This record gives sequence, C-alpha cells and structure tokens, in this order.
Amino acid sequence: MDETSAIKSSPGTFRFSGELFCSFFRLGLTAFGGPAMVAYIRQLAIEKNQWLDEATFRQGVAICQVIPGATAMQVAAYVGLRSGGPLGAIMAYLGFGLPAFLLMVILAALYQSTHDQAAIVAVFRGLQLVVIAIVAGAAVSFGRSTVKTWQDIVLGLGVAAFLVAGGSVVPAIAAAAIIGLFLYKQKHVATDNSLPPVAFTLSHLRTPLLLITVLLAGMALLYFGNRRLFHLSLVMVKVDFFAFGGGYGSLPLMFHEVVDVRHWLDGKTFLDGIALGQITPGPIVITATFVGYLVALLPGALVGTIGIFAPSLILLTAAVPYFDRIRHNAHFQRAMHGTLVSFVGLLLSVTVRFALAVEWGVLQGVLVALAFLALYRKVDMLWVVLGGAVFSFLLL
Repeated sequence: MDETSAIKSSPGTFRFSGELFCSFFRLGLTAFGGPAMVAYIRQLAIEKNQWLDEATFRQGVAICQVIPGATAMQVAAYVGLRSGGPLGAIMAYLGFGLPAFLLMVILAALYQSTHDQAAIVAVFRGLQLVVIAIVAGAAVSFGRSTVKTWQDIVLGLGVAAFLVAGGSVVPAIAAAAIIGLFLYKQKHVATDNSLPPVAFTLSHLRTPLLLITVLLAGMALLYFGNRRLFHLSLVMVKVDFFAFGGGYGSLPLMFHEVVDVRHWLDGKTFLDGIALGQITPGPIVITATFVGYLVALLPGALVGTIGIFAPSLILLTAAVPYFDRIRHNAHFQRAMHGTLVSFVGLLLSVTVRFALAVEWGVLQGVLVALAFLALYRKVDMLWVVLGGAVFSFLLL
C-alpha cells in the first residue's frame, strides 16, 4: 500500500480545505455528547457529502480508538486527512474544536470574575456532583466494553487502588502495558492478511515531522520567553500523549498534573472546569482551555489548548499509513489491552477523588443518583448537566 492509497487527497485544494473547516465548524457548534459526536461526523462525511465510504470511515474510527486523544476530534481529523490530505486534516481539526474553545474562554472569564458569588457557587456545587456521575458512568460504560476476564478485573482494580493510594498516573499506565504483554498471552488476536504491509518510507513521515518541528519550535520560544507558559504546554503535551481511551482518559492525568503536582488549581476548581467542559460543545479535554485561562488568561488558554490537541493530531498523521500493519501485531494488541483496562482503573480512581472533594448530604446523594440513572438511560448529557445546575441552584 503506497501513500496515495493510504491517504486520499484528490480534492486537496485550498477551497476544499476551506469547505472542510466550515462544515466541521458548523458541526462543532452543536457537537454535544462526547463520543456520540462520531455518529454526526459519519452523517456529515458519508451521507451528506460522500467524502468517504463506510469501510474507510470504520477503519478511521478503529484507529482513533487506539491512539491517544479525544476520539471525536481524531475522527474529524481523520476524515479531513482521507478526503483533503494533511491540510484537510488540520482544517477539519481546527474547525471542529474552535467553537468549544471560544465558548470555554468566555465561560472561564465569567467563572474567574464571578465564582465567589453565592448563586454561582451553588450552581457549580451541583455541577461537581453531576461530574461525579458522569465519570462514574464513563467507568461503567468503558468497563463493560473492556473488562471481560478475571485478569481484566484484577488489573483494573489494582491500578485503581494504586492511584487512590497516591500513586503516579504515568507509571501506572506504562506498567499496565508491560503487564498486558504477559498477562494476555492467551488472548485471541484476530488477523487479517487481506491488506498488504505498508512500506516504511520517509514520505509517510513528512507531515508528522513538520508538525513536530512546529510544535517544538513553539515550545522553545515559550521556554525562553515565558517559563510558566512553557510548563503549561509541557504538562498538556504529556497529558495528551498518554491519553489513551478517549477524552475521559485525559482527566485523571490532567487532574494529577494540574492539582497534585503543579498546584495551579484546587480540586474543586478543576471539577468546575470539567463541568464547563460538559456544557460546551466538543470534547471534554477542552477543560485544558479552562485550566490555561486560569493559569495565564488568554495566552494560557491558547497554549493549553494547543498542547492538549497537537500531539494526538501528530500521532494520527503518523499512524494512518501504518495502522493496518500495527493493529494486527499480537504484542501491540496485548499491550494496548492492558493500557485500556488500566483506564477503567483510572476512571474509578478519579471518581473516588472527585467524590472526596465535595461536601455530601441527602440532596447531594439524590442528585448524583439521578444524574447517574439519567446517563445510564442515555439521556442527553447536556440536559443532565443543565438539570443538575437547576437542581443545585434551587435546592442546594
């Protein structure tokens, strides 16, 4: 398989890239629901515009579930990459994420100026409780699709216990991947020889190398120009590189770095940022914009946002040409399964951490239970979050 067959770019003109940006910007304005956004991207790419066929789109979803980053953002970039080449990927990525960024900056500014007022605090206290239900629901949902054997249960609970006890997140992920290599030796790995192996050529690396160069150059400028912004970019880049399992996989990592290590925010403020991330369209990792704004205002918001999204875009552009070969490697499959199981433990641990960061009472317990039940019954997350805000404003 050569590069032209791996990445189609026949419409690869500036005009088509502009069309991609506008289409994904419009979609991004109403893109609530996290991974559910993938279904709307499918409608846009296949049913409305015929940019991709069904098989190509499904392959992209599989790729985006394995590599780090927010799945829906990655799928948007994948559609752009397949239909419009590297420029198309960048424009689709920017268009889809821009509405969430702009709205989060506005909300972060309002939060910073008003969060001490009693009514705002009451609303956010309720939203913190809703976030606990959201993360717990994500742990259950992710666990049901990932945890299948007693080995999975032991590994997931082990990671959760390690993190609740104060262990570091990144070593836990790396250890789970290594353990997976040995723990899942008997795990069946499907093979597919219908696709020929991808030749390793420098042409495939042109785009990711260019993007890496731009990212590193920008970080170097920050290092010499503003050390605080440099550390912010470094934290978000690290979080994104280890954010397997979609956007929710980023939250425990980000919480650890921002609250426990750097002490930029306290736990309750970070929870408020997650709640705002649920209100805004786009992926939950837009919380990085909130963190960045509270650390260094608009420049911090820009740096935090670029840091949390750029690495996963780079990995996507590098992975697409080789994924058909990598995805069927037995060692890779076992390590990735261990990593994905560890994220169930991560989500369980962050549920516990979030629960310990709020004050509890009967009404608080009722709100968490109702929010969890609503999410379990597939109620739109936006309505759950808004309902929690109204509940807390009136009753808490």
